[in-house]
Amino acid sequence: MKIAVAGTGYVGLSIATLLSQKNEVVALDIIEEKVDMINNHISPIKDEYIEKYLKEKNLSLKATLDYKEAFQDAKFIIISTPTNYDDNKDFFDTSSVEDIIQKVISMNIDTTMVVKSTVPVDFIENIKKKYHIDNIMFSPEFLREGKALYDNLYPSRIIIGEKSSRAEEFANLLKESALKEDIPVKFMNSTEAEAVKLFANTYLALRVSYFNELDTYAELKGLNTKDIIEGVCLDPRIGNHYNNPSFGYGGYCLPKDTKQLLANYKDVPQNMIEAIVKSNKTRKQHIADMILKRNPKVVGVYRLTMKSGSDNFRESAIQGIIKILEKHNLEIIIYEPMLKENHFEDMKAIHNLEEFKQKSDVILVNRTSKELEDVKDKIYTRDLFSRD
Repeated sequence: MKIAVAGTGYVGLSIATLLSQKNEVVALDIIEEKVDMINNHISPIKDEYIEKYLKEKNLSLKATLDYKEAFQDAKFIIISTPTNYDDNKDFFDTSSVEDIIQKVISMNIDTTMVVKSTVPVDFIENIKKKYHIDNIMFSPEFLREGKALYDNLYPSRIIIGEKSSRAEEFANLLKESALKEDIPVKFMNSTEAEAVKLFANTYLALRVSYFNELDTYAELKGLNTKDIIEGVCLDPRIGNHYNNPSFGYGGYCLPKDTKQLLANYKDVPQNMIEAIVKSNKTRKQHIADMILKRNPKVVGVYRLTMKSGSDNFRESAIQGIIKILEKHNLEIIIYEPMLKENHFEDMKAIHNLEEFKQKSDVILVNRTSKELEDVKDKIYTRDLFSRD
């Protein structure tokens, strides 16, 4: 079967790699460098399993800049283009998704579009009405940065936003290429599937915020945060997972998905959803305040990426903290091996770690590293468990 995948970020490239084990997959992107890398079996994103599969597996995967080449004769066209949150409109910018939909419609081909990009609730129903089509459904992804293909090979669940034979066929494609057995599969309407994605990510943001606020309390009251968290999490209803304090939630999904869900709550009573969004801002302000108490002249930021095994620093929480610190006439320097330039925005990027350590009065570290053990007295972190 031929399958097209529009967009080769974490979602698109992981699912293209997954399905190309047993199907002919053509991946579409607008960046020539990414297309060339994929065709040369090199991953344009940092993901251990994608890198391994592209290099070692016999995949039927081709990348192209030509949408007609990608879409022609494809049984399914998976749309995984970016949908950034627009703060001015209070809604996702879904223009990249609609652009693909319009291209598919213009070709007048017999295919089924499957939207994997995160979208507002009611998006699919509105698209069906707007373009007078029915060959489109939504299927949310639940992936972690740096472990996207792993999470497709061992999915926690598969959710398809349609109850139909084609929905079952698409679910079977995902199951057949996965390594996990007995994968829970749930079929529902697209609107409910869209809500599942937003509510799931907002719950994760809630959990991050909860343990961060617990940590803020303990830090200001001089209490042992680790003891409190471990005691709380011994309750099996709470569980000892996803509880390591951080500088806030960030990345591709949680900041924009929480804001989108809040926007969807217009005219619906709520308190908690808004609090989750506000909590992240409060946490960043607290972290900045604790840095400022040390009266540093030079603040070093160790890694713009917030997770180990990730090369993404879009919407990383540490950038919000940097913006607060910049207002206080401090010099801020960055150590980020993923940066090729000698600067990040208006800040100097230092590529030599020893020079970075020496110049920094305080080093801001979201997740600790052994390479900083010799400057422990300079480090400010809330990482208690040395894991994400």
